[in-house]
Amino acid sequence: MLINMNQLLEIAKENDAPAIIAVHPTELDFTKDEFFQYAVSRVKNSPVPFVIHMDHGDNLASIMRAIHCGFSSVMIDGSLLPFEENIAVTKEVVDICHKIGVSVEGELGTIGNTGTSVERGVSKVTYTKPEDAEEFIARTGIDTLAVAIGTAHGIYPKDVKPELKMDILEQIKEKVAIPLVLHGGSANPDEEIEKAVQLGIQKVNISSDYKYAFYKKCREILATTELWDPNAIYPECIEEAKKVVKQKMTLFHSIGQAQLYRQANIKPWRQELN
Repeated sequence: MLINMNQLLEIAKENDAPAIIAVHPTELDFTKDEFFQYAVSRVKNSPVPFVIHMDHGDNLASIMRAIHCGFSSVMIDGSLLPFEENIAVTKEVVDICHKIGVSVEGELGTIGNTGTSVERGVSKVTYTKPEDAEEFIARTGIDTLAVAIGTAHGIYPKDVKPELKMDILEQIKEKVAIPLVLHGGSANPDEEIEKAVQLGIQKVNISSDYKYAFYKKCREILATTELWDPNAIYPECIEEAKKVVKQKMTLFHSIGQAQLYRQANIKPWRQELN
């Protein structure tokens, strides 16, 4: 994880692009709080804006841990709950987080499951209803909304062709003003992702694409050499992963956009709380 963070810091700086480091709850299980406190200290000193985000938080305890470690954004995922329960759980998190300057992402609808990721998903996608999105935002006060328009977590099997419901996305965007989030953004056709960005998606999760490139190269090296030292194995893997990040930054139109924060005199981190 430290390697991944250093890569992202480097490539974001090289391309003057704002970036988000998302941490899944399963990753919290493998690390101590001190690591994330170190990560926060690193991004605080970055010349480009960074967010360290808690992804798919499923309970208040894990979200509070993320806040304690200095995360500037959290997600509360109540998407599998009935609508009213999702609202209640999400609003509780919003009420806590907004008092200390932490932004909150909520989710409506469900993301599919390719079977290739530790992130949860469902066998049948429930698409976000535009009218529900409008009500959900009004009653919870969330800052961003993850919408379900046909994506799935992980890398799609070769016989599966993803197809995003752009008509649903357009209808949602007509009713809401906050940024929309696309989970399961990996392995989707570039033209679909680019169109989704044009229609209002402002955060795209691409963890699987990034990890796949890194470990594909890692497997190739291990299969053809007797190397065992990470310092000898990882450099090529890092370069492959960086290519993916650069390509995604181009696709998302985020290269050079850090200047907008500077022009607006927006501080790159939660400096008012430090």
